Amino acid sequence: MAESKLEIIIMATNLAQYTMRITTNRKRYPAKYITLVQRIQNTCMDIYEFLLDANRLNIKTSKAERLELQTRAINSCDKLSCYIEISLNLNTVGNNTIEHWQKSINDVKYMAIAWRNKDKIR
Repeated sequence: MAESKLEIIIMATNLAQYTMRITTNRKRYPAKYITLVQRIQNTCMDIYEFLLDANRLNIKTSKAERLELQTRAINSCDKLSCYIEISLNLNTVGNNTIEHWQKSINDVKYMAIAWRNKDKIR
């Protein structure tokens, strides 16, 4: 399981980097969308931090806390997807960008779900 945890951290890092590249582009997100940009960026960083913190907890001694962090990461993926959908509706990003972004979010989300499910049965 150590490999997949490391893989999910790498995927969350890549998602954060992609998100920062997209959202710091003022041609895509003019200053009037600063609230949306902040929500997107903060939520993306939350995903990374929740997963990193969960990975650092020992399943034997901190199972409930670890499961909670995994759940919070999954919920944050759902929030991020919603913010990305809003971006599409505001025409700040195109379909190709959205497709790549949503795929990255879903990859992290479903890997986190699988990790949490494995931890639940331990």
